[in-house]
Amino acid sequence: MKLRLLAAFCFALSAAPLPAATLEQLSLDDMIAKSTLIVRGQVTGSYAAFSGKIIYTHYTVQVSEGFKGSAAASVDVAVPGGTAAGYRQTFEGAPALLAGAEYVFFLWRGDSGPTQVVGLTQGLFAVASGGAGDPAVTRAASREAMLEAGTGRVVKDQTLVMSLSQLRSRIAAGLAAGGSAQ
Repeated sequence: MKLRLLAAFCFALSAAPLPAATLEQLSLDDMIAKSTLIVRGQVTGSYAAFSGKIIYTHYTVQVSEGFKGSAAASVDVAVPGGTAAGYRQTFEGAPALLAGAEYVFFLWRGDSGPTQVVGLTQGLFAVASGGAGDPAVTRAASREAMLEAGTGRVVKDQTLVMSLSQLRSRIAAGLAAGGSAQ
């Protein structure tokens, strides 16, 4: 009887949903430092393709403003997940970008491989549409499990809202304090 109860308990634990992704919580200063490229731009198109065994959705971003690094007129941003060759993959924490929408992207580009968003959803600020002048930018709180850097303590992410001019100032201050604009 005890053995059956133990087996049922173990089965119940194994059937319980577990978080699929755990992210390190990044501050705005962390993202500024870790980014090789920070740009404002509009998503103009997308396609999905395999890279090894992983599907990436590649978004074409028409760059309207650069904050860090050297960007061409457009940038290919790869986000893990998508549908290609009849297969679909999803990755927890991966941002979903909308065609025609404008964002500020905190990007990382290595020597080889695709340009990706730093910290997945953490490195993406939506620019409010229709806002002439100084629009609001919003980084939605991540729904994924998040750990505090250094302590490993589980923390809850918070939505971050500010004006575009405030974000520009924070990026400029972070670059001045921590290094070059590359």
